[in-house]
Amino acid sequence: MGNEDLVLVSRDDGVTTVTLNRPKALNALSMALRNRISEVFDEIASDGSTEVVILTAAGRAFTVGLDLKELGGEIDPSAKASSRDISAAIGALQIPIIGAVNGFAITGGFELALMCDVLIATPDAKFADTHARVGVVPGWGLSQRLPRLIGINRAKELSLTGNYLDAETADQWGLVNRVIPADELLPTCQKLARDILSTEPVTRGEIRRIMDAGWHSTLAQGLDTEYEASQTHSRAQRPSEQVASRRAAIQDRGRAQTNED
Repeated sequence: MGNEDLVLVSRDDGVTTVTLNRPKALNALSMALRNRISEVFDEIASDGSTEVVILTAAGRAFTVGLDLKELGGEIDPSAKASSRDISAAIGALQIPIIGAVNGFAITGGFELALMCDVLIATPDAKFADTHARVGVVPGWGLSQRLPRLIGINRAKELSLTGNYLDAETADQWGLVNRVIPADELLPTCQKLARDILSTEPVTRGEIRRIMDAGWHSTLAQGLDTEYEASQTHSRAQRPSEQVASRRAAIQDRGRAQTNED
């Protein structure tokens, strides 16, 4: 399999679907696959046409994390390490990422899922952080993102035991947005992507930015960030005129989603 085939990329009118494609290896993150993921996300960042990314994988695993055979020296790495880290490449992409978790998301794979803005999972999805069992300290943000999503005590339970978390519990804990049948996974994510695309792009990007800025800081810092962004955006976008012109469409959409006449 060539490096191009390690990650499949499909573009459809503003939505780019990225599919990890080492199904026989449960999409283990070999050096070659990690390099290719970074390349793909850098390409998406520069293409100017993608507004939403759907990240998923082929086979029965999202990804089981780093290729432990490479990590343990049992086999030689399939490529030389790139200077571009996955976390940096994905983090630099300033557009929403929907994670379509189709199976196991383990350790580095769990970290990859946590880099997404929205997570939709199938009933077969399972999450685990086995860093402490492998003997590796997280380096892609899991130790910081996971406690913020599910609470520090639950995060400690997962990370200090290495135990698996099933999809139903992940849903109850707020780790995933929802759990849906496998055959509905991609259609649901595609519809969600279209819903995102239907919003005003400048406003959408700014809301995402300030949410992340606040999430990565204290509440006080986050409130300051929100206030400054709101004032700047109001001066630049003249939101009162935009809301007035879009009011009917917003009301129609609200009635349709709440089944009100």
